[in-house]
Amino acid sequence: MPIAAASRWNSANVCGEIAGALPDDQHSAIDFSMLDWTTCPAVERVAGRVSGEWLFRGTRVPVRALFENLEGGASVPEFLTWFPGVTREQVDAVLEHASRSLAVSA
Repeated sequence: MPIAAASRWNSANVCGEIAGALPDDQHSAIDFSMLDWTTCPAVERVAGRVSGEWLFRGTRVPVRALFENLEGGASVPEFLTWFPGVTREQVDAVLEHASRSLAVSA
């Protein structure tokens, strides 16, 4: 199955979903560290690992790396190529969690 058909997530619709949940003056000031990641099974925080940042479970890849790359114009398939060990399922779970969390807070 082609990657594009595997998931509805891509950088354009994710950033659009997230931006749509924010007031107009905050579209470029998204701080994903402020989200409650404790309810997202795809991530973990381990004291002493990568300065206690939220990481994709089982990796040393910070969750913020996904959002920084998407904001920079990368696609999800590119991100997965650049960060081996992170799975498509983890990325989808993180994006869905962020979108849901921001929609609730709006």
